[in-house]
Amino acid sequence: MSAITSENGLEDAHSKSFWVPGNYQRTVKRTEDSFQACNDIVACFQERARVERQYAQQLAEWSNKWKPLVETSPLYGSLLKAWKCFLSSADRLASYHSSMCRSLVAEDGDRVRSWQKESFHKKFFGGFKESQDFGTGFARAQKPWAKRLKKPGNYQRTVKRTEDSFQACNDIVACFQERARVERQYAQQLAEWSNKWKPLVETSPLYGSLLQAWKCFLSSADRLASYHSSMCRSLVAEDGDRVRSWQKESFHKKFFGGFKESQDFGTGFARAQKPWAKRLKKLDKARSAYHKVSRREHLVREREAHAAGNPDVAIEKQKKIQEEREAAQQVADKVRARYEKVLEEVSRYAPRYMEEMECIFDQSQEEERKRISFLKEAFLSIHKHLDVTTNQSVKAVYSELHNTLMAIDDQEDLRWWKNTYGPGMPTDWPQFQEWKQEKKTKKEKVKKVVEQKAAIEKSTMIGGVKVRALYDYDGQETDELTFKSGEEFLKIEDEDDQGWCRGVLEGGREGLYPANYVEAV
Repeated sequence: MSAITSENGLEDAHSKSFWVPGNYQRTVKRTEDSFQACNDIVACFQERARVERQYAQQLAEWSNKWKPLVETSPLYGSLLKAWKCFLSSADRLASYHSSMCRSLVAEDGDRVRSWQKESFHKKFFGGFKESQDFGTGFARAQKPWAKRLKKPGNYQRTVKRTEDSFQACNDIVACFQERARVERQYAQQLAEWSNKWKPLVETSPLYGSLLQAWKCFLSSADRLASYHSSMCRSLVAEDGDRVRSWQKESFHKKFFGGFKESQDFGTGFARAQKPWAKRLKKLDKARSAYHKVSRREHLVREREAHAAGNPDVAIEKQKKIQEEREAAQQVADKVRARYEKVLEEVSRYAPRYMEEMECIFDQSQEEERKRISFLKEAFLSIHKHLDVTTNQSVKAVYSELHNTLMAIDDQEDLRWWKNTYGPGMPTDWPQFQEWKQEKKTKKEKVKKVVEQKAAIEKSTMIGGVKVRALYDYDGQETDELTFKSGEEFLKIEDEDDQGWCRGVLEGGREGLYPANYVEAV
């Protein structure tokens, strides 16, 4: 036990030393502090759970709002699947953050509560989309595409893809702008949670590595808030602007409505189909004429057969019917020959027609391929910004948090407390001191008298403060009070350096009592 020989800090070390009578109260008070710390920790992370629940709800609401809109979207195939996957991933994230909320409350909170007391998916779409896609694919494959194109006007669905793609861009931008708002609100809630609890944690009774771990939860929330704010900005400023710019460059609106690209393809298909439509019209006319004379010939043949088996029909009439049938057959043969000739012309023109239609169709396919490729890149960019599993900064946040939690060391913390507030802290053990005459000026004497008078006035309370006993106390000395738990009396002097107060009982007896045995009323 080495004495403190330097005068600097001698008095301060003596007053705060563990060995000074009454200074053990700080160590004793750790039990109450730990109990309160449990309440604070549970309350802190219950609020964090509410932040996660709100984020999960916002993700789910965003997904549920856009599901029916995406179902009726003009997009198709793999692009439609990709868009749906963003919504399903939001459902799974919502489920994960809901699970996080439940874990913080039901698992971690109940665990702390239990310990304190003793001594804390949204479903996917119904059915199978793959089955629907394969069924649709097989159905389409069973109908030759040339058959669909042969009928004039059936190219309109292909031409309409331009307007559908333009509208899909608007829907995609609106969809992920709403997702950006969800991320921004989550970032704001994380930041508000962290800022609210920082001053409370600073004044927490926890210390050492446990305090550092709690602070690390708040700093990690700040960094996550910054990341989600950055995600929001990327979705709006980067991905949204990129789609808007491409949309502006790829689609050219006409003055009277519609798009130039749609008009160009429509005009190309119409020109290719014009001679084909004329030939089809001529073929339909020839077919109708042939069917008409064939029906007439069939009726005459039936009359002839009926007359031949009927003895009541005169020979002259049968001969007339026979001549009529021969004439009808000759007319039918001529009309048939004309019909076959027109059909032959149509058949000869069909390859040229198909070639011209395929040429225009291939051009439209190339434009659609560019749109699909761009939207694929846009979706990948959005995925990159939303995917927290591959982001190094998020990994660093949780890695550092985990390392801080693993660094909690009970032995080191207890050693620190022992050396700071316990037996290991320095103190000035009594030792012989020579008397020295103090030379004071008149001014210093007046100042000391004033300070002593102010101290007396401060320690003595006018009228006193009413207090209530928390425990029974039997006075051990003649100048100490004796009282029962729940008894009320007056405190007339504040707590001294050794933890004693002066009070007056109802009977008028005045004396000392332990300050931690009472509470203010």
